[in-house]
Amino acid sequence: MKIERVEVTVVGPETRRYTWSEDLPEQYQNNTLIRIFTDEGVEGVGGVWNAASYAYDRYTAEALRHLIPVLINRDPLDRDGILYALRPRVFPQPPGALAVIDIALWDIMGKVKNQPIHQLLGGACDRIPSYASTPMFENVSAYMDLIEKLLNQGFRAIKFHTWCIPDEDLALAREARRQYPDLTLMLDAENNYDYASALRVAKELEALDFAWFEAPLPDWDLEGYRSLVNQVDIPVIPSGNWVQDLSLFSENVRTGVWKTTRTDVTILGGITPACEAMALSLAANMKCELMSWGYTLPSAANLHVMLGCGNCTYYEQPLPYETFEYGMHEVIRTQADGYVYAPKKPGLGLAIDWPAMERATIHRVVCDGRGLD
Repeated sequence: MKIERVEVTVVGPETRRYTWSEDLPEQYQNNTLIRIFTDEGVEGVGGVWNAASYAYDRYTAEALRHLIPVLINRDPLDRDGILYALRPRVFPQPPGALAVIDIALWDIMGKVKNQPIHQLLGGACDRIPSYASTPMFENVSAYMDLIEKLLNQGFRAIKFHTWCIPDEDLALAREARRQYPDLTLMLDAENNYDYASALRVAKELEALDFAWFEAPLPDWDLEGYRSLVNQVDIPVIPSGNWVQDLSLFSENVRTGVWKTTRTDVTILGGITPACEAMALSLAANMKCELMSWGYTLPSAANLHVMLGCGNCTYYEQPLPYETFEYGMHEVIRTQADGYVYAPKKPGLGLAIDWPAMERATIHRVVCDGRGLD
């Protein structure tokens, strides 16, 4: 089997925009997709979610312009050989660009072997509890209204994206716990606090029995995280967006920066390195809480790793549903029992509405044996 053609498209649907922090404008969220076509009719797909403040971002697609020629005439089942040929040398490559290629190669492998990816990865489980991951709302009352709706949909855990202002975030946390004493709750501060605020909020969230406190500090503040996790019992976890290299991830595990790890298939460079991150975490007796925020295809890649490796507590269900389901015939939704279930079809296992994707395409890069377009 040989790769004959590769198409990269940036899909920017005109859906309602949201934000996750008081100091960020509502975000433009695009879906960068890759399609790898082979001479045997097997097609691999992958996607990465991008967000930017003022317009849809094209940087992942443009990075792929300089990578996809390497794929032409290669055997797509020789994943290790292809990843070695794509390895960064003089300068680092954007991990999202490497990730969509790796995801699409796993998709092809699953289709060839007639198995969903999570089975290829070990098939540790076929379902996982889900938490609702909210956008930012105007006030506490709006969050309380949302919680009631989510409980009726089957959710048993909720993570708040908030204003990222300590006093306001704590007011939300207190009211949520007052009204819902048995609900599993998390709070994400999007890297916005200073150390003193992070410690103060961590202690109160611990007293409120929150399941974890996410991203109080920038991920690069390794000493800050190391100090925080040594002063509180609540899991204090990074955003998972900034450690984009497996070697640094491994070093942070080894040196006790975190007690629970966090990353994402599209942040770390693909399914292959994400599985290694899961294994490193397990060996250190740590959970690895994968992100799965974004459109359905990148979320599905993370879900397969969670289910295949079995060292993750929750699936992150991005809300609102419709924002992230554009261009899909089949989607991932939390069921009435509070779980999401494994796709059963081969590869990523979800059907795509390609005409809808085409209608919202704003940028394209194509490569075949004749060159780049």
